[in-house]
This record gives sequence, C-alpha cells and structure tokens, in this order.
Amino acid sequence: MTIERFGESLRYALYVITHPFDGFWDLTHEKRGTVAAAHFITLAMIIVNICLETLSNFQFHEVRLERFNVVYVILAIIVPLALWTTAKWGLTTLFDGKGKFAEIYMATAYAFTPYVITTTLAIIISHFLTFEEGIIYTFLTVLGIVWSVGLVIASVMMVHDYSLSKALLACIFTIVGIGIMLFVFTIFFSLISDGIAYFVSLYKELAFRMT
Repeated sequence: MTIERFGESLRYALYVITHPFDGFWDLTHEKRGTVAAAHFITLAMIIVNICLETLSNFQFHEVRLERFNVVYVILAIIVPLALWTTAKWGLTTLFDGKGKFAEIYMATAYAFTPYVITTTLAIIISHFLTFEEGIIYTFLTVLGIVWSVGLVIASVMMVHDYSLSKALLACIFTIVGIGIMLFVFTIFFSLISDGIAYFVSLYKELAFRMT
C-alpha cells in the first residue's frame, strides 16, 4: 500500500464521521478504508488517552502520575476493541451478518475518530478555561463518546446490512458475548493459576523431604 493510499483512507475518516451511512458502506463495500488507517486511529486513541491522563488541566481531570501506568492505558483500548471485534464477528455470523473480521475492526476503529478529535481539543483548551467554564471541557469529552457510540451503531448497520433494530439487538448480544468471554477467560486463568500453584507447592514439598 502506498503512502498516498494510506493518506486518502485516513482522510476518509472525516467523511465517515459526517456521512456515516454512505461513509461506512463505501468504507467496506467500495474499499475506501484500510486496516492501516484503522491501526493509526487506534494508536491515536491510545496516545490521546495517555495525554488525557498526564496533560489535562488538574481542574477538570485529576492526574495522579504516581499511579499512572501506560500499559493499563494501552490495554484499556486494545482489549475492549479486540473483544468487541471478536464477539461481533462471532455473533453476526449467527445473525447472517455480511461483515468480515477485518471489516468489523476497521469500521469500529473509524467510528472512534470523533473521540480522538474532541478529546484532543478538550485537553488543549483545558489549559485556557477557568473552573466556571469547565462545562465546555465536559461537553467536548461527552460529545466525542456519544458521537462515537452512534457511529459504532451506524457501522453495524452498514457493514452487516442490518436495520436499526437488528443492529441494536446485535450490539446488545455482543456486549453479552463479551461478558461470557471474560467469564470463560477468568475461569481458565484461575484454573491455570491453581494448577501452577499446586505443582509449585508439590515441588517444594518434595524438595523439603529430600533434604
């Protein structure tokens, strides 16, 4: 993929967020989007969240650098995105969805473009606002989240060729599916942890008896 193609697909995100139905349809069906651009937007989300935790004005966002962990910030973006994409792909297969795994990931990442933009603006203007003007900061952060959630729903409609009601139902089942996946992972890692602990204690017991 050329740099020109990457730049064009990245700029197309601005069209998607203002023309969601045509934008998401062309994003996947007309190949206007790219996975590389989706990766870039995901990276931008991570960077924006790091900046939100470290550079925001303390009047509007409490910053505790002694507790800040960049790994947690990265995982807070990547893990939910991976779970959403995986659960959505699995469930929409049952719901006769037309989207492929890469298309679901790409559309979801593009949908969070408003969050990146509005959060960046909120971080910048937070240093020029008084406490009484904090409603502007709050408005921008909430606007980005609500706008992006709306775009996620639109992406489900267009990528899978669903009606609004079916898209909402698919989103609900996806959230339930994520909960089930987390439950299974928790049980699995708990069993692995218990198994390791058992063999470690067994080894220590044998080593103690042999000395």
